[in-house]
Amino acid sequence: MHRTIRKYSSREVSDELLNRLLNEAARTQTMGNLQLYSVVVTRSQEMKERLAPAHFNQPMVKGAPVVLTICADFNRTTKWANCRKADPGYDNPLSFLNAATDALLYTQTLCNLMEDEGLGYCFLGTTIYMPQQIIDILKLPRLTMPVATLTVGWPDENPPLTDRLPLESFVHNETYHDYSPADIDTYYTPKEQLPENQHFVEINNKETLAQVFTDLRYTRKDNEALSQSLLETLKRQGFM
Repeated sequence: MHRTIRKYSSREVSDELLNRLLNEAARTQTMGNLQLYSVVVTRSQEMKERLAPAHFNQPMVKGAPVVLTICADFNRTTKWANCRKADPGYDNPLSFLNAATDALLYTQTLCNLMEDEGLGYCFLGTTIYMPQQIIDILKLPRLTMPVATLTVGWPDENPPLTDRLPLESFVHNETYHDYSPADIDTYYTPKEQLPENQHFVEINNKETLAQVFTDLRYTRKDNEALSQSLLETLKRQGFM
């Protein structure tokens, strides 16, 4: 069972182990066998300090032995085509989506392999919130876009499993079955009644758990602003 690990021991993650896992993860599925991803490995404290603000200064960025930034990368494939008398056409949104899919498939495979070795990690969703900072710090070229970040190390905690919706809430047989208010009650009431979630609502002075997400955590204002920033960054990186 996966547990997100945010606290790590001082034990080193060796280059030998990390490189083996990075290589094994490359066996994951990929569009056209092109491997449309690159991974930037960050070990130096200086670079972690520079990356931290792009991830809202979450402490695990500075505290993890290794930070991995996984990028959707059509730069390498485009350079290959240019060097082989081919005419690449990968400066468009479809190509970004294909490369991002490749990169995220690679990321999940790597996560599975790391857990099998006993390593812990935390997936940082903040990567696509302020991508330009990451691009500048890591010197990412045109047609390269950060899509995922993992903080990695040997666990120094054993957190409880977090709640999940039941299988029937997200599996649809043959065609999509839209949700009625009764379905929503069936699937979400147990989640809402968990003591930790009720406490979450209380300390945020809200009436429902949904309001915590819509009014505080992932607001319309922030989503629209970050979306605009994301589109601008995709354009600067050559995907629009």
